[in-house]
Amino acid sequence: MSKYVDGFVLPLPKDKVEAYRKIASHAGSIWKEHGALEYVETVLDDPECMDMIPFPRLANAGADETVVFAWIVYESREQRDAVNAKVMDDPRMKEMMQQDDDSFDYTRMAYGGFTTIVST
Repeated sequence: MSKYVDGFVLPLPKDKVEAYRKIASHAGSIWKEHGALEYVETVLDDPECMDMIPFPRLANAGADETVVFAWIVYESREQRDAVNAKVMDDPRMKEMMQQDDDSFDYTRMAYGGFTTIVST
């Protein structure tokens, strides 16, 4: 059976990478605890590309920003829905979401759920 993937891209102030890493690490452990198979968050290292759209432009990142590219892997879309419901109901996530944190602007995040078509 094909895996299901939630993916997202977001611009992140370069001076907030470490603060964001701490948040993402904590969130990742919660997702995994509730059943996600894999939780990965990456920060852009090589923005150069020829004849393609670079991630900073895709994410509308400013000169003082970098880009986070991330994904969470699940067994299926149904399992993703169940895991996300548990994560959103988790008191630790609720606490994190209530904190006044300016590490990143979640309204600028691009997000979607993806059906796997190739996995090698």
